[in-house]
Amino acid sequence: MIERLISFSLRNRFLVLLFASGIFVWGIYAVKTSKIDAIPDLSENQVIVFTEWMGRSPQIIEDQVTYPLVTNLQGIPKVKYVRANSMFGMSFIYIIFEDDADVYWARSRVLERLNSIGNSMPEGVVPTMGPDGTGVGHVLWYTLHAPGMDLGEQRAVQDWYVKFALQNVAGVSEIASFGGFQKQYQINIDPNKLTYYKLSLSDIIRTVNTNNNEAGGRKFEMSGIGYIIKTTGYLNSVLEIENLSIRTQNSIPVKIRDIATVQMAGESRLGIMDYNGEGEAVGGIVVLRYGENADEVIRSVKSKMIEVAKGMPQGMEFNIVYDRGKLIEESISSIKTTLIEEMIVVSLIVIIFLFHWRSAVSIIIQIPITIAASFIILNAFEISSNIMSLTGIALAIGVIVDNGIIMAENAYKNLAVRQAELLQLRSGGTSHVE
Repeated sequence: MIERLISFSLRNRFLVLLFASGIFVWGIYAVKTSKIDAIPDLSENQVIVFTEWMGRSPQIIEDQVTYPLVTNLQGIPKVKYVRANSMFGMSFIYIIFEDDADVYWARSRVLERLNSIGNSMPEGVVPTMGPDGTGVGHVLWYTLHAPGMDLGEQRAVQDWYVKFALQNVAGVSEIASFGGFQKQYQINIDPNKLTYYKLSLSDIIRTVNTNNNEAGGRKFEMSGIGYIIKTTGYLNSVLEIENLSIRTQNSIPVKIRDIATVQMAGESRLGIMDYNGEGEAVGGIVVLRYGENADEVIRSVKSKMIEVAKGMPQGMEFNIVYDRGKLIEESISSIKTTLIEEMIVVSLIVIIFLFHWRSAVSIIIQIPITIAASFIILNAFEISSNIMSLTGIALAIGVIVDNGIIMAENAYKNLAVRQAELLQLRSGGTSHVE
């Protein structure tokens, strides 16, 4: 079989060169389109389900949220195991799928099962799926540098402007906000006044809910003109909340300000985000979507930041605190330099030891073709160009030229032997004629 292949290659040199050129061109295209990252993604194929029920102890979360979810999610196809973690006010469930399961197929199966859980959850508790990212998906961290600006204002800019703008970048799964204060209206009730007016907490909750609402009317015509009736009832200020009437006693309305104080404050926090010991900071984490090109997404996010910065308050700017793009560039540059150096060293050694430039060229030309062709395989198996994969190629350069050296030496030896036999025959034939 090998003899036939060699014989065919020698008789059809043009076809062999054309095939090798085609592989090389295809490999160059694969190099340019290969996904680039600093580290390989070795995380498990998982889907995260997050449930929030604030104010409840871990034991209640475990009994009423985590346990029902785990028992219902275990029957999904291609699930290896389900992990769960219950903490104060929150529940995390990690559904680990088999490696051959498509991540979006897995997410759709989990979503179907969550929709079928129905009334097994406490009232008002809604489980949600986490972003379609991986354990190594945090590619960029940034903070908002705004000297003199309130942390609540910074968090509002992050949540209602920056986050939505950066989430539109292709390949970004989520922008996770951190730090600062999330603004909210707080009603601090005086229990003594609540008892005096014979009211309950449910009365206050019902009053706020019913008055913070939009209501639709109907359309009617008058004098040939159509009118659409609707009411605007959303609360917009502390004063509006204070003036809400809870109940009327002896023709006198009891308002919220009579039994409570209303203020704009931040939501209670379980921790803070500190930047280099200089104080609290507000920012976000860019989470890479599963299977995307990390280097390309980071570049797109940075480009989008330039546009977003134009609409931020005066004096506010982005401060990038973690950028995997620099690590990617340094890693790929180092590996490229190593590959070039190894190609030069191997080529020199081949030329020196063979001392025959035509044989050396036939061996050396295998290196770029083989390296380019390896990227075709990497793209076919969706393996990114990272430290591990490129290092493997670098280590294999010596192996790549081994077969060429062996074949060249074998051919050289056989040709030398054959040439000696021909010379012997020629010398013998001449003496016989004489």
